[in-house]
Formats: sequence, structure tokens, C-alpha cells
Amino acid sequence: MTTSKIPTWFWVIAVILLLWNLMGIGSFVFHSFIMRGEALEALPENERTLYGEYPLWTHIVFGIATIGALLANILLLAKKKIAISLFVISLIAILIQMFHNLFLTSAVEVFGPGTYVMPILVTIIAVFEVWFSRYVHKKGWIH
Repeated sequence: MTTSKIPTWFWVIAVILLLWNLMGIGSFVFHSFIMRGEALEALPENERTLYGEYPLWTHIVFGIATIGALLANILLLAKKKIAISLFVISLIAILIQMFHNLFLTSAVEVFGPGTYVMPILVTIIAVFEVWFSRYVHKKGWIH
């Protein structure tokens, strides 16, 4: 393992990922805690029905995915190797969550084929986070 000066692009990527993961936390809070009562009632019937297709465990997995990624990102910025494991856990949770969203609910029928865009993007970024954290560890930038 070699230790060298961490380049600026590492910090730029890590901060961009931090902002992305903060948006994920926002989505988790909105979907799991805010979209209730009157907010839910204001939706069209098919969207209200869709919200009913998400059991508690899906919200827990969503929380593991988003909170895990945010914590991993903070640890990445702190140059801690444990970030790798948390990014992997987050990725696994994302895969479970997205499988449920796309194949076990009526989301595609409600929102159409565009429904696939965000899950694909989220998964690609999560895979990148795992790769990136492993890459910077091999470079000796996190320990």
C-alpha cells in the first residue's frame, strides 16, 4: 500500500457523491415520512394505490440504502476504509429496493417506461461508489 498526496479530483468526486447521497436522504424522508395523510390523498387514485404497495420492509431497505451511502460517503471523506463495506451494503439494499419497485409493484403501469430511468441511474452510481472507494483504497488514499 502506498500513500501519496490525494488529488483534487478525489475531493471533487467525493463532494459530488455527498450531494447525491444527501438528495437520496431527502427522497427517503419524503417517501417514508412526509407522503402521508393529506399529501397522499391529493394524489390520483392509481398513485395512492401504488404507495400502498410498499410494505414497511421496503422503507427499511430504502433507509439502509440511503443512510448507508451517506455514512459511507462521510467516511470516504474522512479517508476511512470502512466506507467500502458501507457502500457495498448500500448497493445490496438498492438492488433489493429497485427489484421490488420495478417488478413487484405497479410503478411501471402507473408512470410508464420512464420509471426505469431513476432506478438504473441510482444503481449505476451505487456501483460507481463501490468501485471508486475500492480504487482509492488501492491507491492508499483511504485506510
